[in-house]
Amino acid sequence: MDLRLIRNATLRLHYGEVDFLIDPMLGTKYAIRAMGDSTERNPTVELPCTIDEVLAGADAVIVSHLHPDHFDDTAFGVVPRGLPMFCQPGDAEGLAAAGFQPIELHQPIDYRGVTITPVAGEHGCGPILESIGSVIGLVFTAPAEPTLYWAGDTILCDAVRNTMEVHQPDVIITHSGGALVSGSTIIMDIDDTIDVARLAPAATIVAVHLEAVGHAPVTRAALATACLEADITPARIRIPRDGETITVPYLAR
Repeated sequence: MDLRLIRNATLRLHYGEVDFLIDPMLGTKYAIRAMGDSTERNPTVELPCTIDEVLAGADAVIVSHLHPDHFDDTAFGVVPRGLPMFCQPGDAEGLAAAGFQPIELHQPIDYRGVTITPVAGEHGCGPILESIGSVIGLVFTAPAEPTLYWAGDTILCDAVRNTMEVHQPDVIITHSGGALVSGSTIIMDIDDTIDVARLAPAATIVAVHLEAVGHAPVTRAALATACLEADITPARIRIPRDGETITVPYLAR
């Protein structure tokens, strides 16, 4: 598998024979309103490449949820309507009304030889969880590929622990920016990311959703330092720069 971080949670994933575009936030710097516990407009950095490059060759789109740092107005305007678009239950109606071809993920499906299994997450806790809305994570499997768990916008919770126990992923993508709403974290922070690495000692962790939106204060440097202090080596936790591609070969069990 080849995983390219574009910016924030926007990824290009080549897995099996499929090129996925994940959570496209494609607007220019400061094009989106402030969110959460921040007054800064978003995104806080520009794309590392052109929009045409982000879209080129995509076979399918995955939209985890409809918050603007995961699917913004620019993406609504430029993502090709003819591409299949996988989404969580409840989001298809709005996407279809905008001309997209949504497929709600209620259960595992096979798409061109890749099995995509939806799994649960929690976008915060307590009253924040109730107000902020649902999210989805995904587990990808395919012949000759590592098992990939993309946790999405979730804190470390029992649902995440269960997914790791059941699926035993070789690679886990965490959203590790510690985004804050009313003082409460709504995605993983440094401690959660370290705990994921400890709970899945055989997995490679790829931390994204960093240094791109104002309400997510965790920096790459702070996360890297904390991981080293926790004896989690850079070989086990990858913290890609915007535009960087990480290649993970098949991992024999």
